[in-house]
Amino acid sequence: MSPRKGAEPGTEATGQEQTRRRVIEAAIELLTREGRDAVTTRAVALAAGLQAPAIYRLFGDKDGLLDAVAEHGFATFLAGKKIDPDPEDPIEDLKAGWDLAVEFGLANPALYVLMYAEPTRTASPAFTAGMEILMGRIRRLAAAGWLRVNEDLAAAIIHATARGAVLTWLSLPEERRDPALLTTLREAMLTAVTNHRPATQEAGPAGAARALRAALPEQTTLSDGEQRLLEEWLERLTTER
Repeated sequence: MSPRKGAEPGTEATGQEQTRRRVIEAAIELLTREGRDAVTTRAVALAAGLQAPAIYRLFGDKDGLLDAVAEHGFATFLAGKKIDPDPEDPIEDLKAGWDLAVEFGLANPALYVLMYAEPTRTASPAFTAGMEILMGRIRRLAAAGWLRVNEDLAAAIIHATARGAVLTWLSLPEERRDPALLTTLREAMLTAVTNHRPATQEAGPAGAARALRAALPEQTTLSDGEQRLLEEWLERLTTER
């Protein structure tokens, strides 16, 4: 379809993005106020001041709309993250990041449940960008010798405890919601993932291997084959008991 006569280049694309955003915001409002079952294409179209077929043109179907809403949630959370490339205390930085994730979930319960209702939604660009920030925090812990487990397991523990904290809190009646639950889960995460002092000061190779493995991407003296072999050896050392 050719642009309207007299329309500025990009005007149609901009208008479509504005319409998409209006629909997503209408869906989030319905989701927050009335729950997921209220988010029908007809109800969202009505709330956004559109005809129902417009939803299908923009999002394909209801599932496409819900995916767009979840992506908006991930992007909103990402925009609120504070990124310090060189924190004074990497453990306090990790705690702050965990707290931020939990606070977002408690402040946006219906949206948070939707974001994590389908495993495929965690492949979204905004979710992936958020995980890269988390992996950066973990890499700094490893490089400084603070990491108790390998980086992938650390990421899984941090993510699982934050998500579990939010979903468990939301599942409880209000009179049974004890803030100690959140604090205890955060401290359990820190105990599982980090050492009380840098692991490179402890006996045994695992802590030193994690620190060296974290620094490997920055070195350039080894060949690709040598670096892969060293990574394999270090991975075996970090998981050795």
